[in-house]
Amino acid sequence: MVETGIFGGSFNPIHCGHIALARQIMRAARMDEVWFVVSPLNPFKQAATDLLDDARRLEIARQALSAEPGLIASDYEFHLPRPSYMWHTLRSLSHDYPERTFSLIIGADNWLAFDRWHLAEDILARYRIIVYPREGSPIDASSLPPTVRLVDTERYPLSSTQIRDRVRRGEPIDGMVPPNVISLVKRYYSPSSDPASR
Repeated sequence: MVETGIFGGSFNPIHCGHIALARQIMRAARMDEVWFVVSPLNPFKQAATDLLDDARRLEIARQALSAEPGLIASDYEFHLPRPSYMWHTLRSLSHDYPERTFSLIIGADNWLAFDRWHLAEDILARYRIIVYPREGSPIDASSLPPTVRLVDTERYPLSSTQIRDRVRRGEPIDGMVPPNVISLVKRYYSPSSDPASR
């Protein structure tokens, strides 16, 4: 079986912290691959969000990961019914890729709220969950269920919000996103970009 981690998020945009974190988790949890599952834009929230168009976020993620062995940008949730609850995503993935074993990768903040996830108990019963540390979200590893593992990764202070804000202000983003996507990020997140693409 191919051990595959599912790292879901809006990746608006993907940044160096996401990538470094996934590398560490892939090693620590002995995974063959980590899939960055880009979450689709909710069509009912377009007017109230600064979430970039699905295709452009995916394009940036794919380019950013193009030289990263085992790290793959995926549009899998784009083709599922919405809202795309993680339980449905995991079950659909297991059906479509029977040769793979899937694990869910989430931050400690999401783990602390996991009991509010859709069909959380079913996810716990059927999938391994890899939790990474987040500032302000302490986790007692000894209290975790058998299918949940806390991995000791570095904390990365980067955020997609910081990057979007810096682009809007015309400030450099070197070191925050991979060099091969700096121009794409600046083009797509610039205030002068086509509003219809957002």
